[in-house]
Amino acid sequence: MIKTSGLCKTFPGGVTAVRGVDLAVEAGEIVGFLGPNGAGKTTTMRMLTTLLRPSGGTATVAGHDLLADPRAVRRRIGHVSQGGAVSPAVPVRDDLLLHAMLYGMRAAPARERIGKVLERLGLTGLEARPGAALSGGQRRRFDLAFGLVHGPSLLFLDEPTTGLDPQSRAGLWEHVRDLRERDGLTVFLTTHYLDEADALADRLFVIDRGVIVAEGTPAELKGGSASLDEAFLAITGLSPGEGAPSAETSGGSSSRRGAAR
Repeated sequence: MIKTSGLCKTFPGGVTAVRGVDLAVEAGEIVGFLGPNGAGKTTTMRMLTTLLRPSGGTATVAGHDLLADPRAVRRRIGHVSQGGAVSPAVPVRDDLLLHAMLYGMRAAPARERIGKVLERLGLTGLEARPGAALSGGQRRRFDLAFGLVHGPSLLFLDEPTTGLDPQSRAGLWEHVRDLRERDGLTVFLTTHYLDEADALADRLFVIDRGVIVAEGTPAELKGGSASLDEAFLAITGLSPGEGAPSAETSGGSSSRRGAAR
């Protein structure tokens, strides 16, 4: 579903953020992407979602060449950004309908698809509300609906549970698992909660200084370590005060909110 070779990005001024990333993600996997601040994680995700053009290397995303046919890639992927998609003043159903029609869906099939997605996410009956009238957990599930309404085969999630309470986090995890189990959806997610990566991901990639420094299942990366926190610190060479992503099961604030960006 994702295959990259030597993917890199150098910005004007000569700043190289990504230095030859090689990734392989199979269909139906949930893959976590971890790294400290400035590691190149956000830049990599922006390239894979066609929001940023690579400086070099090759990539195939959802069956299409990232450089040769980015429009086809966009048709096959969903992207849930950290900032979200829900407008505060507009009924969510209207926003979702516009989003679906921008993907070329006709109004009647779009409404039918929206109804099914909202039912799957436990949001039926809330679609007439504007974003400002929703709780944080409800808004995040509606963000997920925006990423799913056009029926993608690959979903990118950027820190999907940041700021949510423990119950809302656990609920969103269940929805992500269900999408994979029932629909075969492939999920590529960034997170700064290591317990989230441990609970959700089949495999993890750790990026540091623009290169992939570790890859494997959570169990493989932990090895003899008691937790993924310890493994992450060892892999990246950080000390406990230098920005390891939070693994607080309480879902509270991390000491480095952006550690996995």
